[in-house]
Amino acid sequence: MKDQPAGSQRVVLVTGPSGAGRSTAINALEDMGYEAIDNIPLRLIPPLLDGGRIGRPLAFGVDVRNRDFSVQGLLDLHRSLTLQPGVAPQLLYLDCSPEVLGRRYSETRRRHPMAPDESYTQGIDRELQLLVEARLAADILIDTSELSPHDLREQLETWFAETPDQRLAVSIHSFSYKRGLPQGMDMVFDCRFLDNPHWEPGLRDRTGLDPEVGAFIAQDARFAPFVEKVTDLALFVLPASVAEGKAHLGFGFGCTGGQHRSVYIAECVARALAEHAWQVSIRHRELGRRGITAPGQGFGGGMRP
Repeated sequence: MKDQPAGSQRVVLVTGPSGAGRSTAINALEDMGYEAIDNIPLRLIPPLLDGGRIGRPLAFGVDVRNRDFSVQGLLDLHRSLTLQPGVAPQLLYLDCSPEVLGRRYSETRRRHPMAPDESYTQGIDRELQLLVEARLAADILIDTSELSPHDLREQLETWFAETPDQRLAVSIHSFSYKRGLPQGMDMVFDCRFLDNPHWEPGLRDRTGLDPEVGAFIAQDARFAPFVEKVTDLALFVLPASVAEGKAHLGFGFGCTGGQHRSVYIAECVARALAEHAWQVSIRHRELGRRGITAPGQGFGGGMRP
């Protein structure tokens, strides 16, 4: 995510599986003062921004109903907007578990757009597989599985309300260097100098979300000073970023496999920042690729993937 100086055009691209709450999100953003357009073809978005800043933030709902929709097209658009001067884009992904999506379709008896003549369960599976890369690339991810429409609106107000006292949205990502750096990171830290749980047979198949793995990493004498220094740096930079007019700041933590050290460090730093009242969303890229999700919500109002 690039810098967002005061006066830049904020653009929110809203996507996610059908039934996850995209229409509710678009309506909520419109109520917050966004100029919101749902179900817009991807090719029409760049021309809308050619004339410069329009005076209020924009929100575009993009999904599989559009004839020209593709995940690669969405990611290319997000990337191109990030490079466009005066434009500050964010990709919002509304997630939901297959079970809850199925229940919502069952209750409404709607046809799924990816399975109009088949069972909605087949459409749900197809769409979730199609959107994997969009989910991984999202700047902000909100899981709506246990959220009512009112709860979702509250979450969106936390992230997107255009008010003078709006807090900076902080995203923290863990990743594997083998797969390259995540998009949109403002600062990246290498955790590969810490003792590696991979070489412990009892820990190799576990993740940094497991207490035993965390305890092993924390035994390294370099662990505590590293977390303390990174947290102090973040707490120093974050207020300055608010003063600069940024709406989002991304921190990345990488290790060899993105499974143990980077995950645990990301969790520790996210928790420390939340304790200082910062709004934090945490993402574990490699765990997400394997379908492993952290239970519960994120820190300080942000949602975990």
